[in-house]
Amino acid sequence: MQMVAAAKMRRAQQAALAGRPYATLMNQVLGEVTARATDFTHPLLEVREERKRAVILVTTDKGLCGSLNSNLLREAAKLDKNTTVYITAGRKGSQFVARTRRQLGAEFTYKDTPLFDEGRAISKFAQELFLKGDVDRVDIMFTAFVSTLVQKPETVPFLPVGRIAGVTSEVGQHAPQPLSSGATEYLFEPSAHHVLGALLPQYLNFKVYQILLEAKASEQSSRMVAMKNATDNAKQIIKDLTLEYNKLRQANITKELLEITSAAMALG
Repeated sequence: MQMVAAAKMRRAQQAALAGRPYATLMNQVLGEVTARATDFTHPLLEVREERKRAVILVTTDKGLCGSLNSNLLREAAKLDKNTTVYITAGRKGSQFVARTRRQLGAEFTYKDTPLFDEGRAISKFAQELFLKGDVDRVDIMFTAFVSTLVQKPETVPFLPVGRIAGVTSEVGQHAPQPLSSGATEYLFEPSAHHVLGALLPQYLNFKVYQILLEAKASEQSSRMVAMKNATDNAKQIIKDLTLEYNKLRQANITKELLEITSAAMALG
């Protein structure tokens, strides 16, 4: 079990790193286009008075991964029931929403190696809620990968977009830098505004996809550590029980020898 968890963790990290070239190119184009389209407006950029909030809650489907889900759901439980709609990715999140009688907007699943289409479906649903005015803000709650031994719950803003920052393109990179125009000169057709309008939904889709990858890497890492601790604890219990068994066995042997010796002495 421990070896299987380690193998899955490596695959999850490799999948999270696989999108790096695409993210780098997108960052370069977004950096250039945002530098030129300074007066750009878009419905996804609209800042409204917050009356209703949606939260994309990224959890696991299964347990046996330590305190990964409990730490994240503890933060989710602090949100106001009456003004928060939950969009869950993972069975544990859906169970939490049902158990605490909170409002569930939609339930999504994703595989051991998340697909871009799965992230896009979640992103598209959240964008539709925001554009229709059903919610005024969307955040994403997930478990960020810090290291093999450390994963921490994080909440990142999703909508409105606000200032566009670099897409997370590497596992463990949680503070992307704001995009800036580089040395490469781009020509936009028909205009920078049209290009940014087309790229913005794609940027959000990729952001959700990267978060799913990182959450999966955190899950597999946490499960590997939990399985290692369980194995070590089981070995220690076996060692303690074996020692106790040998002590009782030795005591019984000594008792029987004493009884035999006493009987022989009594018979002369």
